[in-house]
Amino acid sequence: MTTAVSNMDTTADHRRWWLLSAVVVMATLYSMTILIVSVILPQMQGSLSASPDQISWTMTFNILATAVVTPMTGWLTGRWGWRLVILTCLVGFTLATLFCGLSQNLEQLVFFRILQGGLGAPLIPLAQTVVLSSFPKHQHGVVTSIFGMGVVVGPIIGPVLGGFLSELYNWRFAFFMIVPLGVAATGMLWALLPDRGREERVGFAWTGFLGLATALACLQLILDRGQRADWFESTEILTETAIGISAFGVYILHSLLSRAPLLNLGLLVNRNYALGLIIVTVYGMLNFTPMVLLPVMLQDLGGYPESIIGLLIAGRGVGAVFGFFFANWVNRVDPRVGIAIGFLMQAWSGWHMMNFTMGVSMLDVMLASFVQGLAVGLIWVPLTVSTFARIPNNYMAETSAVYHLLRNVGSTIFISLSVTTVIRVSTRERAQLSEFINPYSDALQSFGSSATYDLSNMLDLARLSAELTDQAQMIGFLNAFGLYTFMSVVVLVLVVFIQPPEKAAPE
Repeated sequence: MTTAVSNMDTTADHRRWWLLSAVVVMATLYSMTILIVSVILPQMQGSLSASPDQISWTMTFNILATAVVTPMTGWLTGRWGWRLVILTCLVGFTLATLFCGLSQNLEQLVFFRILQGGLGAPLIPLAQTVVLSSFPKHQHGVVTSIFGMGVVVGPIIGPVLGGFLSELYNWRFAFFMIVPLGVAATGMLWALLPDRGREERVGFAWTGFLGLATALACLQLILDRGQRADWFESTEILTETAIGISAFGVYILHSLLSRAPLLNLGLLVNRNYALGLIIVTVYGMLNFTPMVLLPVMLQDLGGYPESIIGLLIAGRGVGAVFGFFFANWVNRVDPRVGIAIGFLMQAWSGWHMMNFTMGVSMLDVMLASFVQGLAVGLIWVPLTVSTFARIPNNYMAETSAVYHLLRNVGSTIFISLSVTTVIRVSTRERAQLSEFINPYSDALQSFGSSATYDLSNMLDLARLSAELTDQAQMIGFLNAFGLYTFMSVVVLVLVVFIQPPEKAAPE
């Protein structure tokens, strides 16, 4: 009898680890698509005859769809359970990815990117729910490390592989490479995923959902259109701001007054969960921003080709793998130690990037990327374990959805702020540097440009103007890296107030 029970336990344990493997594949595939277009934007722009503003919709609308659908994860799970929701979303996500590669014009591509983001939105929070609910608490550190590698490494290897395939073939193959892996993950999950998570729920909090969705949509439109529309000098931006604030007010009132709110605000009395939401927002801010800024800087100012840029950024993935292994060890001592060390590493990498020049070496870029990846791994595991340590399993899907929602919103906010910083500072510095371009400028003479540029020659003036534009743009990037460094340091204040999770006995 004892032997039979032992064999059953071993079988169940093996099944859990196979389920974890399938979930990690699914999470990696979805996270790969988040920034897969970052390297192939120029090629897509030419192929689809789109303007720079239009081609950016393929990224911003994808993130917007993800942010809007994510809050529905808890309700979807309670209504139909893990199995049906995950398999349906994964099949839809894989098909949407296939049609992204088959798109013949910009409108089709944006539409299928919206479907890709919306259908894939529940996958990451549900994957985390499956992982944490399938393993005993004393194994959460290990399985969170393994799961986190898929979530964090995916956006890194996606642009790398996409860049190589786009150079070898064309941009469509960056999407096609996802499809066979999506089919494989669907088959694994169909065989392994249990039918759990279904609850008795009468309806859905549509009022709260529509309020939150409208507020997030307005926020994204403000951030996406603000720089081009001159921010609050524009009637469009003022209108979107008014609608967004009103919609968010509706969501808050509904959450406070309704007996069945979309998201239970009472969970915020849990100190670790409330702090975790703030910290993961900053984590999201810092996570993807260098991957948006560095490729543009290296391509426009450094002259690096797409394939080399992808390899340089890949150092971040290597660092993340090491970070997750170290995090599991540090988490045994005190989760706050790993989180603090991680953000200090982010701050150091930001300071290192602030010293970049247009002639920055590949070694310097790889070092910054590696340290950022190491920091991401060190932060993710202890932060996730601490945040959910005291959350009951029946609230896991709901709280996990909010956790990943804020991570995505933090990314979109900070990417937009960083890009705006680059543009505004570049414009200002370009105007200031232009004041010195005259034959009588002492600064120009001391620079030694009189021997290089003939100010009476139109060709030399054009070259000098281009040089000033590049220098001004570089100053803009350095200021954006300074903002990155500042956020890395400020968030350390909150880490002190995290309570170490209680030691859970083996289940």
